[in-house]
Amino acid sequence: MSFDDVDANARFAEKYDFPFPLLCDTDRKIGIAYGAADSPKDEYAKRIAYVIGENGRIAEAHGKVDARNYPKEQLKTL
Repeated sequence: MSFDDVDANARFAEKYDFPFPLLCDTDRKIGIAYGAADSPKDEYAKRIAYVIGENGRIAEAHGKVDARNYPKEQLKTL
């Protein structure tokens, strides 16, 4: 999920060879609901993560993650 628009997300995905769809939250509604933003005026999202279980429910919540290391660390636990 990103606060960026579709074009910015497409550039990011191309630049970093990101193989997953990126969702846009330009009005920050989802970011606010999940704690990644405090206000619609927030410029950047907090680096948080949720692991969604097979049943579609939140299995784990991580309130602060290191964007560089978290994906590799989390993959080890799945």
